[in-house]
Amino acid sequence: MRVGFRMVLGAQDDMEVVGEAGDGRAAIAMAEQLRPDVVLMDVRMPVLDGVEATKAITAAGTSKVLVMTTFDLDEYALSALRSGASGFLLKDTPPAHLVSALRSVASGDAVVSPSVTRRLLDRFLGQSGGELRDAKVLDALTEREREVLVLVAQGLSNTEIARKLFLSEATVKTHVGRVLSKLDLRDRVQAVVLAYETGLVRPGDL
Repeated sequence: MRVGFRMVLGAQDDMEVVGEAGDGRAAIAMAEQLRPDVVLMDVRMPVLDGVEATKAITAAGTSKVLVMTTFDLDEYALSALRSGASGFLLKDTPPAHLVSALRSVASGDAVVSPSVTRRLLDRFLGQSGGELRDAKVLDALTEREREVLVLVAQGLSNTEIARKLFLSEATVKTHVGRVLSKLDLRDRVQAVVLAYETGLVRPGDL
């Protein structure tokens, strides 16, 4: 699989594969040494799994991390997001989508697939037996900011949110920034997770 990824990414004019690691511990060491813009991380690996490796790499501020997952590892994917990953992709993601996702993460955006996120959190919250966080954390938000957070959690882009709420895109961007700041969230991925965990948005909501 790594050979395939290297071929796809190496063919891009704006990308260079600077290293490969076969386990989580090696990934942490190589990220520290090579300091790549983005680490493409598997979840299930020997020695140290991808969740723990993601936590270490993001905590050190070394690189951004994009996690690969499959539906039978949903709980690990959510753990990776909470550990600082900038998003996750399925292992059968088409090459063009993989390349686009890596560019997005490198530029500071998060990769959130609404359908995958809903299925992941539906399963995770179902296993946990209910809400995971006290919704009082949302009290810091204005009514408009809560409204924007709901739409972010549903996977809408700033442009789509602006159209739906009859606001300018710049205004929506400001609202999103305030939501992230007030809730001490790094990016849209963490905003999506928090919205589901507090029950602001529930799995299956459209």
